[in-house]
Formats: sequence, structure tokens, C-alpha cells
Amino acid sequence: MSYVVVARYRTKEGEENTVLTLLDTMAAASRQEPGNLAYRVHQGAEDPRTIVLYEEYVREADFTAHCATPHFQEIVLGTVLPLLESRDVLRCVPRPQVRT
Repeated sequence: MSYVVVARYRTKEGEENTVLTLLDTMAAASRQEPGNLAYRVHQGAEDPRTIVLYEEYVREADFTAHCATPHFQEIVLGTVLPLLESRDVLRCVPRPQVRT
């Protein structure tokens, strides 16, 4: 079982490369956190201003701890957010297996 977060960002015009560079730094730091299983950054093939983050944690508490880290506070909240037009965050839990 794991806790997954999918974030979709749309950057302001001309800010996609700046945001991607910041997110590369963010990804490297996040992958070192206890409970982090994956942190991947994807850029839209049709729309390069669309950026999707896939994050996977052992449990929800690990994601909560991630949001309290200095690198999240400084990079995402302090620097990336002002460069975005929109941000959507989807938190996902595993679906219980259905037995047939």
C-alpha cells in the first residue's frame, strides 16, 4: 500500500524552463526523504507549459512531512507557485482489491 500524489501545474507564459529547473532540485531533495518511494517530473508533450508531478510515499504522514520540509516551503511554495497560472493536486489511496 502507498499514498500517491499527482500534481498538475500550468506555468505562466515563458516560465516552464525555470519551473522545470526548480522541480529538478525539488525532486532530488524529495527522493532523499524518509518514506518517499518516487518523485517524477513530467512535461506535457502537446503543451510544454503543463507539468505533472507523480509522487509516491509509504503513507500519508510521509507526504505531510514532505510538505513541511524547508525545500518544499522554499522551492514549491516560495518560488514555483508565483510562476504558475494554475495548480491542481490529487491525493490518491490504493483501491481495495476486489475478490471474485
